[in-house]
Amino acid sequence: MTDGTKRAEITAGAKVSIVLKQDQRSGKLTNGIVKDILTKSATHPHGIKVRLQSGLVGRVKVIQAQ
Repeated sequence: MTDGTKRAEITAGAKVSIVLKQDQRSGKLTNGIVKDILTKSATHPHGIKVRLQSGLVGRVKVIQAQ
C-alpha cells in the first residue's frame, strides 16, 4: 500500500481509500474503485483527486494492493 500523492501510481480501476471534502477534518476514509483521475499535475501533497465509480470525489490517501 502506498499513499496517493503520485499520479503515476493511480490508474482507473484501482482500489483506493479517499478522504471526502466534508471528511477532511475527521480524516474518515471512504473505499472505492477509481473511475476518473481529476488532478492534472504529476504529484499533489494532499493526494491526487479522483472520482470513484460511485460518483464520490475525494483525495487518495491509500492505494490498496490489487
